[in-house]
Amino acid sequence: MESEQQPTNTTVFQAEQLSELLNTAVLVLDQQLRICFFNAATCQVLAISEKRLNGQPFPELFQHCDLGKEPLLRALQQQTSFAISDVQTILHDGHPTLLDLYLSPFEHQQQWYLLMEVRQIERQRKISQENVQQHQHHAARELVRNLAHEIKNPLGGLRGAAQLLESSLSDEQKEYTQLIIAQADRLRKLVDRLLGPYRPPQQQFANLHQVIERVCQLAQLDNPAQIRFQRDYDPSIPVFRFDPELIEQALLNIVRNAQQALEQGGQILLQSRILYQHTLNGQRHKLVAAIKVIDNGPGIPADIRDTLFYPMVSGKPGGSGLGLTIAQTLLHQHGGWIDCDSWPGHTEFTLYLPISDTEESV
Repeated sequence: MESEQQPTNTTVFQAEQLSELLNTAVLVLDQQLRICFFNAATCQVLAISEKRLNGQPFPELFQHCDLGKEPLLRALQQQTSFAISDVQTILHDGHPTLLDLYLSPFEHQQQWYLLMEVRQIERQRKISQENVQQHQHHAARELVRNLAHEIKNPLGGLRGAAQLLESSLSDEQKEYTQLIIAQADRLRKLVDRLLGPYRPPQQQFANLHQVIERVCQLAQLDNPAQIRFQRDYDPSIPVFRFDPELIEQALLNIVRNAQQALEQGGQILLQSRILYQHTLNGQRHKLVAAIKVIDNGPGIPADIRDTLFYPMVSGKPGGSGLGLTIAQTLLHQHGGWIDCDSWPGHTEFTLYLPISDTEESV
């Protein structure tokens, strides 16, 4: 007689208990898009407390969100699941971040709800974008250098021919050769600016905050719109080796751009922070100094954000588009990088400068 098979023990897992183990934020929204369930990871991903999450409408969790209510309501109405990638948001604490959202409607007790998974992709995307931009920057710089040399050669011949011709002309006719020489000189200066700084950094031990203060003083001397300047410095940044002249030039280019984007009564915040174990240009650094230039202007147009550091790309009418390119080159000579986040009412440039050799370590 065959023995009866004993039933195996089964463990009943509670959905709420499992959701607490996830690193992904999981929320449930009702038909008014109010939060009626969330797991612990939601507080970390969205940088907000449990008290403020409970019963709060999801769109009101952010200072700014590109998503809007329409896709969420459409998912509920059409009862279809879909994903939304690269949603630019400003969290409640003012921190910008990119989110991936996965929306899944479900029915419970004859009511429809929206299950939402939220993944923060900011850091991974930043590293990927930085690598792509680094290759693009090198390619653009090489193209500009080749074009610049091709332009400078005929310019020199054109200027020399105008000087020779000038010696055989009357005083009245010399006006035209002088115009040719002046325009050739103007084009040569433009080409030199396209080529950017040619000398390597002269690194020395310097105080980063003294450099920022000099930039602030220079900007305030030429400040017709009466832009207000604020400082927020991190005193823990040590004295370390860099070229203060080149970093001053890079920072001044960015501050000038911010001034030109602002109207009367605008505001610029100069902020410094120290970062630990930060990756730049594919290399991990123990210490990195971050200098932020934050303004409350109209923001950078979306159509030029990805090419902002390319030569001849400018958001200003009549702008040469060289200031940011030169600034990026100067930071890259130090092993650093410049990044930008912008939305209406807020533009934030961050200059990352590796700290490899401090005065205390010598």
